[in-house]
Amino acid sequence: MNTANAETPVRDRIEVPAHPTWPALDETAKEALKDRIKRLLAEQDAVLVAHYYVDGDLQALAEETGGYVADSLEMARFGSESGAKTLVVCGVRFMGETAKILNPEKRVLMPTLQATCSLDEGCPADAFSAFCAAHPDHTVVVYANTSAEVKARADWVVTSSIALPIVKHLHARGEKILWAPDKYLGGYVQRMTGADMLLWDSACVVHEEFKGFALDRVRRLHPDAAVLVHPESPEEVIDQADVVGSTTQLINAVRDLPNDEFIVATDEGIFWKMHQLAPDKQLIAAPTAGEGATCESCAHCPWMAMNALQNLAAVLERGDQEIRIDESIRQRAVIPIQRMLDFAREHGIGQRRDTR
Repeated sequence: MNTANAETPVRDRIEVPAHPTWPALDETAKEALKDRIKRLLAEQDAVLVAHYYVDGDLQALAEETGGYVADSLEMARFGSESGAKTLVVCGVRFMGETAKILNPEKRVLMPTLQATCSLDEGCPADAFSAFCAAHPDHTVVVYANTSAEVKARADWVVTSSIALPIVKHLHARGEKILWAPDKYLGGYVQRMTGADMLLWDSACVVHEEFKGFALDRVRRLHPDAAVLVHPESPEEVIDQADVVGSTTQLINAVRDLPNDEFIVATDEGIFWKMHQLAPDKQLIAAPTAGEGATCESCAHCPWMAMNALQNLAAVLERGDQEIRIDESIRQRAVIPIQRMLDFAREHGIGQRRDTR
């Protein structure tokens, strides 16, 4: 396993940026900027693909312009199905890389290439390759939140929406699993499937901050609320959940469950889509950080927050934040990604549905 101390929070092991501060835009300026982006998208035969965790203005703009708002699995699928010559990915870098791996003939832009991910940062390709080499009898399964180089070393790539069925399938075949990088998601999959799994030691800086004792206090204040938890969260948080699932699965729960209140343990960016689909439901952010912290809930990824209308417009004008991947790496990385997409299609998992 990774030699890093498992008791040390991942926030203390990697360099986590401060949340960016974007100049405030009044409605007139915001609409003018959105109109400029729409014109640039049309001129460049470009489509906007946004993750549920980015700013609501970007999610709205993606839908208004014929793009798509989705989790990472559906972002990958939409990019492959789109006929646009340029994909503009609002999210974090591994999402842009996945789009490029699957669409080498297309130009893939991001508002900034600096938007990485703590899971990606916490799983360097060289250290991970050595870990794999030390366990050659294991099937290598990596979470989508990894670099192209790490994916190129894998047998399977999974997202949170498809990790359970794929690992269950591999376990049924008697395969031992080497899992990376999220230890909490890996632990959840291991508990649910009973698979023999070696877990890399890394975590999401957002989800690792959710605390079981603090969530319990909030649940006591809202006894009728359903608790929705992303499986990147610690076990003591997952254990209190009414629904554990991917971003899409949590959004669907808000829409479909009869509860009037929901306590949500994932990135607060998801609230935009939840409010859109269920405007009468009350959403409560699960508490983070713990005793002595300076905020009650800081659940927003600082890298996702690097995406904004301002740098989206800038990249469409300059074209300088383009994803480029070495072709030999891309050819190896596409195999486990396509294996996941083929499995999803064959088993009817996560097929795109309109959530607008």
